[in-house]
Amino acid sequence: MLTLGFDLTILNVALPAMAAQLEASTDQLQWIVDAYIVVFAALMLPAGLLGDRFGRRRMLVAGLAVFFLGSLAGALTGTPGLVIAARSVMGLGAALVIPLGLSVLPSMFGEQERGKAVAAVTASMAAGMPLGPLVGGLLLDHYWWGSIFLINLPMAALGIAACLFLLPESRDPATPRVDPLSTAYSALGLGALVFGIIEGPGRGWTSGWVLGAFALAALLLTALTVRERHAVRPMLDLALLGRRVFLLNALAATLGTFVFSGLLFLLPTRLQETDGHDAFGTGLRLLPMMGGLLIAARAGSPLVRRLGPRPVVAAGLVVLCFAALLGSHTGPGDGYGFTALWLTIAGFGFAFAMVPAMDAALGGIDADEAGSGSGLLMTLRQVGGAVGIALLGSLVADTYAGRLDTAGLPGPAAETARESLSGAHAVAERLDLPALAASADAAYLDGMSVVLVVCGMAALATAVMAALWLPNPRPAARPDTASIAPDGAAGGAGGAAGRSGKASVPEPTPAADGSPARPGHGPGEGG
Repeated sequence: MLTLGFDLTILNVALPAMAAQLEASTDQLQWIVDAYIVVFAALMLPAGLLGDRFGRRRMLVAGLAVFFLGSLAGALTGTPGLVIAARSVMGLGAALVIPLGLSVLPSMFGEQERGKAVAAVTASMAAGMPLGPLVGGLLLDHYWWGSIFLINLPMAALGIAACLFLLPESRDPATPRVDPLSTAYSALGLGALVFGIIEGPGRGWTSGWVLGAFALAALLLTALTVRERHAVRPMLDLALLGRRVFLLNALAATLGTFVFSGLLFLLPTRLQETDGHDAFGTGLRLLPMMGGLLIAARAGSPLVRRLGPRPVVAAGLVVLCFAALLGSHTGPGDGYGFTALWLTIAGFGFAFAMVPAMDAALGGIDADEAGSGSGLLMTLRQVGGAVGIALLGSLVADTYAGRLDTAGLPGPAAETARESLSGAHAVAERLDLPALAASADAAYLDGMSVVLVVCGMAALATAVMAALWLPNPRPAARPDTASIAPDGAAGGAGGAAGRSGKASVPEPTPAADGSPARPGHGPGEGG
């Protein structure tokens, strides 16, 4: 789980180096990041069901082996297309590992120990996120970009050995069967949607490829919705979206993931290419957002117990809106201090919105729906992350290409400069054109400003909806639940644990910090 936590953030600091060394365009970088998330989001639920049905240890070993092979392939490839393929394989491995990482614990530990075990596993994944940029930065300062994949190999191998020699086999034969058709609908529909968003700036939003991708996505996702709504035991219980408390809280949590994933994709390029920091320095400069998030995640629980989730979620979204609008005023001459300020505020906003929203979403449904609700919430958040990278990255690429001054450049040089910021810097250095580099930096910052305004407005609209229509039950006083990593590690993996652990462990399961959970919630579902 620590390895997978690394992998959620370690890649971002390598994007500028990959753009330069692989000559990757902005849309190829988006696919390098999104391929992992799309495959993971589409296959997480069926992969977890396979483990419940055919053996969790077996599927964990298989998932770690697939992740190992994908990481090895990623380190050894030399073209953007092959890196995208390797990242897809890694997403498949993660889809097997994350849902089962916690679901094995109820069969291994008694009620008194289970909370500590869950806390150790969820803390490992949460710790991997802020450590990812730092470790990645250290590697990139001394080795080539592929080293960020090689670090996965010894840890995945250690995980495989631990599973084989220390982990007993467990399964839940009563779990629902995997529906291959629904799995295909979700994977292909989400892939078509992301393809259309990413390819829009380059091919044109009215091109046949882009419009066809959107039409195919709409058709497949509609077919998925119809099939799942009529299934006796659906993999995704979409009927939960008809309940106001679940829908609005899921929307708030998904929006937070949307903005968080998009910023982690865009910020490293800005810090390295326009500000001139090395990879390790970039990792350090991302820590204020992580720190604000982790602190606020712990501070939010007492506020929810005192005020209820509605004011906390709405206030968190307003804070996120303020941080985004503040960040949109970043100029080429501003120092890092201003960036650190709005990143810290954004981290507070993320946590105050996401953590209570996830808890309230799962707390508002019946105990026998906790597993399906957690799986649906995790899937929506991962889809939000994939769409965030695709949509916000495309918005930056569109704005950057439109505002870059390439007057007087030869055709091929102008095209290279418009493809990516690193490409513009390479052309400027080769032709000794400092004005081109300055224009590229300004155009990229303009694109980020547009993105931040869009994020701020979306956060404000969601805050208004939450304040007006979100129910506000006052939860009974209980110890703080564990903080949730922004990738949904605790919520998502915990949801899988709750789903699969529910049949074999009927008693209430403690939360990730050892505190008693509400009846019917599996490890991490209370979040």
